[in-house]
Amino acid sequence: MTRTTSRPEGAAASGVGAGVRLHKLLARAGAGSLRECERLIREGRVRVGAQVVTAMGVLVGPDDEVRLDGQPVRREPLVHFVLHKPRGVVCTNLAQDPRPRAVDLVPTRLRVYTVGRLDSDTEGLLLVTNDGPLSQRLSHPRYKQEKTYLAKVSGAVSREALDGLRRGVRLAEGMTLPARVSLKHGGRQVSTLRITIREGMNRQVRRMIAHVGLKLRRLRRVSLGPLRLGSLPRGASRRLTRGELTALRKAAGISGR
Repeated sequence: MTRTTSRPEGAAASGVGAGVRLHKLLARAGAGSLRECERLIREGRVRVGAQVVTAMGVLVGPDDEVRLDGQPVRREPLVHFVLHKPRGVVCTNLAQDPRPRAVDLVPTRLRVYTVGRLDSDTEGLLLVTNDGPLSQRLSHPRYKQEKTYLAKVSGAVSREALDGLRRGVRLAEGMTLPARVSLKHGGRQVSTLRITIREGMNRQVRRMIAHVGLKLRRLRRVSLGPLRLGSLPRGASRRLTRGELTALRKAAGISGR
């Protein structure tokens, strides 16, 4: 079988708008992350037309046949949903998990994934998509996407607790970055905090709140980067608008489609 380390005959010529890079096409089709798809190419498992491609950066056009391990790669359309995840719903694609899954709450038969996972007890905004490159960028620590939560806690909130959250707290993984924190509602029995963070440590907001001595009663994410939950009902989803998708791609450092 012929191998090539350059553009295969019949594939789109290099240049802006000439096609999509092979590893991105594979990621969008659900073959894995961008890094995993690059590995598949280097291992010689991908063909464009009749030729095996082992080089990075090859552009393929809409009429090029792409095969992975001999099987045709289906080019599925990209879909992007905002979901208001209810409590008790999990962010997993494992079919054997008996709990309700977030991916089952969006109206598509395509294989999609959640971006910016929420634990089972946390509700609120989730991005659900099959856009591998965008998902990877939004999840990468380098881009520090802001995530805002409304946290309902028991009792009054002291100035010391607010200042501690704003400065950052020391968790097992290290110090958290300073957070933007405001008291949305203060009461003797129940208070509500608005907390914006830029990291994605496991159950980070819950652990930060416990660290400063507060008891969390309910947690809801209301924004992810430029996306807002707004008045979307609990359990409902909607497609991103063109403007939202453009803003999200810009926040992730992706230009164009």
